[in-house]
Amino acid sequence: MEKNIDMKFRLLVVVLIIILFSSCERKTEYEKVKQKELSSGRVEEELFLGLKFGMERKDFYSTCWEMNKEGILMQGAHSLMVEFKPSLPSGKTASMFFYPEFENGKIFYMPVEFQYSGWFPTNPDFSSQNLLEDVVGYFEELYGKGFFKVEDSKGTFAMVKIDGNRMVRVYIKSLSAVRVDILDLRIKDIKDIA
Repeated sequence: MEKNIDMKFRLLVVVLIIILFSSCERKTEYEKVKQKELSSGRVEEELFLGLKFGMERKDFYSTCWEMNKEGILMQGAHSLMVEFKPSLPSGKTASMFFYPEFENGKIFYMPVEFQYSGWFPTNPDFSSQNLLEDVVGYFEELYGKGFFKVEDSKGTFAMVKIDGNRMVRVYIKSLSAVRVDILDLRIKDIKDIA
């Protein structure tokens, strides 16, 4: 009888351990990095071209206006209305289109789109995969190394870097374009944007 109770107790302990481990939330690499970076207290506000998270709308417009007068920025023929010609690591010319979103009158999210100037569907040198690598290289020059691949269940992937509150996500949008989302994670999560 005592052996029977001991066996039942052991079986119960094993079942509880299995339930405990199976119910534990498995975090992805992205979730682990995001949690670690946000809890670090590190604050990164730099975007590019002197633009920053927390910049007021009027300051954004005046900064862009000054760069427009200097010929650095142009009015883009794109839904993201500001155009810049960045120096990419490959040396290829491209257009970078951007226009921020504001929360309480301050920048918290910067969607950006890149397109090679010489893109043509049958020219593999200007493929979106090459552009993706160029764009990641461009942002590594700005923010440092540390991009990692995040893949969804459908096999679609993005390259992501998180520094404190600043998350940068780079992914192929179309045959000719690469999209970048730069988000202040203190304000919103990417799932609230996309």
